[in-house]
Amino acid sequence: MPDRFPAILVSKDGDEAQKVEQVELGLDDLMDGDVVVDVSHSTVNYKDGLAITGKAPVVRRWPLVPGIDFAGTVASSADPDFKPGDAVILNGWGVGEVHYGGYAGKARVKGGWLIHKPDGLTGAQAMTIGTAGYTAMLCVMALERQGVTPDQGPIIVTGAAGGVGSVAIAILARLGYEVLASTGRPEEADYLKGLGAADIVAREELSGKPRPLNKERFAGGVDAVGSTTLANVLSMTRYGGAVAACGLAGGMDLPSSVMPFILRGVSLLGVDSVMAPRARRIEAYDRLVRDLDHDKLAAMTTTIDLAGVPQAGADIVAGKVRGRVLVEVGG
Repeated sequence: MPDRFPAILVSKDGDEAQKVEQVELGLDDLMDGDVVVDVSHSTVNYKDGLAITGKAPVVRRWPLVPGIDFAGTVASSADPDFKPGDAVILNGWGVGEVHYGGYAGKARVKGGWLIHKPDGLTGAQAMTIGTAGYTAMLCVMALERQGVTPDQGPIIVTGAAGGVGSVAIAILARLGYEVLASTGRPEEADYLKGLGAADIVAREELSGKPRPLNKERFAGGVDAVGSTTLANVLSMTRYGGAVAACGLAGGMDLPSSVMPFILRGVSLLGVDSVMAPRARRIEAYDRLVRDLDHDKLAAMTTTIDLAGVPQAGADIVAGKVRGRVLVEVGG
């Protein structure tokens, strides 16, 4: 039937084991909202991988269509800000966690969760950027607001070969910063330098037991790892520097002390992409049109269809994904 569309659905059986399958849904299966979107593209972020594999309690409603972001075209709308035919983007707002998400041919959501796709980006490019790239831009904007400028010294990017890290490197390099890329995958050195990294910092240099203060190395940082890595970065940040923290791939703890903050005036900037206000989202995407080299974006991207999502989710959690994964959902 024409109103049926493919979707990835996660569910639990009677033994509470998680199941992931491709199914067909209809409009009546979707959740409440005032805008229906024909989804063209989504992506695979680390949080999506956690939802698909069940490695962390990301999914809080069963069953659920995962996918924390999508791009597409408005099919129908009761929100005055959107009309049929509008090209839109969604990131976060609990979509793919408590509300049916982007791994389906259609989505019904609240209009307040959407932004209009800016000129200069296709739907595919918007989801090649995805939540990971949008978060990377928010991190760069946070460093700028804190007054971290290219002339102050190098910026460390942790988890560099992942989605946030890859896009952050490309943006920072284009803006004139000296970028140091931290990774546990030395085979990715050429890839990272191709994005604009000036040098590679081995993960081991940031994974030892943190000292309260260490030798000053970085003017700032973008951290997607957390835990010991973030603690070491803070201990190595120069006087007056700042670190934008947006991830916890290495853990939720922070084995640090107040020493970097009170003796060096270092700032720890928390960056949230899920509930960020619309004005900041629009600013971030407008900046991504201007400040991200889209040839580099294409070079860091692998494209899959819906059927490839479960494997890609497992791979990203296992640290096997480089850069970005674009999901072609619809036409």
